[in-house]
Amino acid sequence: MSTEINTETTAPSHYRPTTPNPTPEKRGFSAGVWITLAIVAIALVVVIIFGIVSRSSAEHNLEKRTQASAIPTVNIIHPSAAPLSPEISLPGNTQAYMDTPIYARTSGYLKHWYFDIGAHVRKGQLMAVIETPELDQQLQVAEADLKSTQANLDLANTTAARYINLLKTNSVSKQETDQATGDEAAKKAAVDAAMANVRRLQQLQSFEKVYAPFDGIVTVRNTDVGALIDAGSSSTPKELFHLAAIDKIRVYVPVPEAYAGDIKNGGKATLTLDQYPGQKFEGTITRNSNMIDAASRTLNVEVDVDNPKGLLLPGAYVFVHFKVPERIANLTIPSNTLLFRSEGLRVGVVRDGKVDLVPITITHDAGQVVEVAASDLKPTDEVILDPSDSLIDGQQVHVSQQKQAGE
Repeated sequence: MSTEINTETTAPSHYRPTTPNPTPEKRGFSAGVWITLAIVAIALVVVIIFGIVSRSSAEHNLEKRTQASAIPTVNIIHPSAAPLSPEISLPGNTQAYMDTPIYARTSGYLKHWYFDIGAHVRKGQLMAVIETPELDQQLQVAEADLKSTQANLDLANTTAARYINLLKTNSVSKQETDQATGDEAAKKAAVDAAMANVRRLQQLQSFEKVYAPFDGIVTVRNTDVGALIDAGSSSTPKELFHLAAIDKIRVYVPVPEAYAGDIKNGGKATLTLDQYPGQKFEGTITRNSNMIDAASRTLNVEVDVDNPKGLLLPGAYVFVHFKVPERIANLTIPSNTLLFRSEGLRVGVVRDGKVDLVPITITHDAGQVVEVAASDLKPTDEVILDPSDSLIDGQQVHVSQQKQAGE
């Protein structure tokens, strides 16, 4: 009996032979993956579209804000019919009533001076002495020449008288007598010339002493002892002193053409200075130029002010106040509404949201406010305050809602 032996070894029950995995087959994405990708793509497209729309909206809003900000906002005020003060205040310059430089009339060296700057002098007081040795010698020579010519004249007179007597007896000829009388006339003319030369030199010698021509104050001293005085030898001689009379002061004021008819000679004016706050000086309108300056359109007016205490100094800047008739017919606007253009004076008026540059004529200037002709503006006009220099006709503007002073 044959017995077959099972050569296969029975493996334990927990043992499983290891066999290689079969090659995986290629398969597509599952439906869930595709759904996820689609959602992501849609979200991305939505984000992009939202960004584009948001950017476009922002640019549109920016453009609108830019356009809105490009339209300036202005403050306005309405012209007022309130009357102006019956007084105008204008700047003026003070000058000494008399003011003159004092020059030497003769050449030499300054021997002595007696007054310095700030000194009060009276008319005729000796201010300086000039030493002129050359002139003194010239005068001595001229006086000697005069004596010589006078001696010659005496001899000529005697000779002529003798010849005239001899001619009566025909002792001398007519020709000889005429020669004698002619010589007498020539000698007389020589004496006259010598006397004139002596008087000229004496007059120059009198200029050795410099006297004050009027009462005043020495404002300048340009010389000193020993200085060479060159009188008349230079086209621009150097002054010795400068003298000013300030007991009365002249004030010259350029009055605008609009008020020229209100300024009358003999009228009163008041002066004020920053140097003396609260103090007023009374003056009188003395004269005016009777001509309007074509360049400045002003009338030059002189006001004289008594200055016994010397408080007013020449060259000071003052304000001169004139009384003028009160005017109420026209309108007034602040001076900060005016536009100065090459074509003339203008104000900006807002009409239908746009600027209208209106030409105006000032009839009265009171400083902070001006009066304009009623035909130029109306009380209802919206006049722009503090207009920009770049403001143009027809420009669109916004009117500020803030209430203006005086509204």
